[in-house]
Amino acid sequence: MARDLEVPVRVVDLEGARARFGARAERLVEFLGREDPLADEAAAALDEDPAQPRALERGLAGGVDALPRGTAPAVRRLLEAAGRLPFWVDLPRCDRAGRLLFRAGPLGGVVLGARSLAAGYCSPAGNKPLALSGQLTSGRLAGKRLAETGRFVVATCSPGGLRPGGLGWQLALRVRLIHAAVRRLVLASGRWRADLWGAPINQHDLVGTTLLFSLEWLDGVRALGLSVSDGEAEDYLHLWRASGWITGVDPELLPATIAEARALRALILATEGPPDDDSRALVRALVELPREQARTELERRLAGAQVQLGYALLRALLGADVADRLALPRTPWRLVVPATRPLVRALERARAWVPGLEGALAAGGRVYWEQAITGGLAGARPTFARPSRLAGAAPQLDALAAAARSGRAG
Repeated sequence: MARDLEVPVRVVDLEGARARFGARAERLVEFLGREDPLADEAAAALDEDPAQPRALERGLAGGVDALPRGTAPAVRRLLEAAGRLPFWVDLPRCDRAGRLLFRAGPLGGVVLGARSLAAGYCSPAGNKPLALSGQLTSGRLAGKRLAETGRFVVATCSPGGLRPGGLGWQLALRVRLIHAAVRRLVLASGRWRADLWGAPINQHDLVGTTLLFSLEWLDGVRALGLSVSDGEAEDYLHLWRASGWITGVDPELLPATIAEARALRALILATEGPPDDDSRALVRALVELPREQARTELERRLAGAQVQLGYALLRALLGADVADRLALPRTPWRLVVPATRPLVRALERARAWVPGLEGALAAGGRVYWEQAITGGLAGARPTFARPSRLAGAAPQLDALAAAARSGRAG
């Protein structure tokens, strides 16, 4: 290992990872200290000059040529860079790949929450910016943020979504600037401990998020019985590789094949500690959201069943070991998951033989996503607004920081 390599406390068993993955283990650790300078400089300009957010809106909608005179150079640089997609991005392939999300319908929504997002919360250091922001432990904010995540996924997977100026492209840049804003806020809060967690929303964690939307999602829908060919899986990974590039992930990290993605995920997991109290709080807030949103007696009764089903789905999709570490209860609803798989597989067999069925499933999937997003927003509009303050503090964050000061962290 290089003598000057700073290894945050969050990294566990680096020696074991080196034995399995060689120099790649140390290389990945370096990305824990790397942020996104292009977005960070643009976010600073947006905060410092009230004219810049309006300029950004014009640039997102109309491209660099639509930027008004007086646009900050940092904002212009970000839009110019994002508008020049890499040579390897195959936009027709991305359009083809996105169909899988809509064909999956409600299964895709279930997996997005119970596998992709929940798996992300399990990272005991990667979850710290989110935990500190308070965005997902407040019921009202959680519903809005989850609906916006759904809108981002749908826009990414819609035809033309990732073309410069497309809605998926625009939202990817908005997400990128949200990350930059959160970085500024948590660093200014005085609570952030780089020696424990590396940089906030660093490159290591950004590529991990890309894997959540691609590889983890693919594995989840397959586990529920959806038939996904190897070609479809590779296309879907390519779609999220392109989206990851727009959101600021270092191209060196973005996997080009499913095999590369699995190797990267294995390396990340090999150096990651178990879920912590913030993981448990975030997952609990995710599952208990129906209770938070219920207003009538009937809604409260239905919410109870939804919550129990949610815990069962989490156990099925995350695995018993992770579920136990998250202290997820075992519920009778666990029998629903194995009973669902034969039904999904039967529908998949019918899709291959019944003309028009695949199109009908995709159309139904679009209706499902629109209804789920509208319900989550509860009449509000998805704003993807950059936060101007932290909504709350996570107790685990303060406890770990205190332990580090006393020399007990790690």
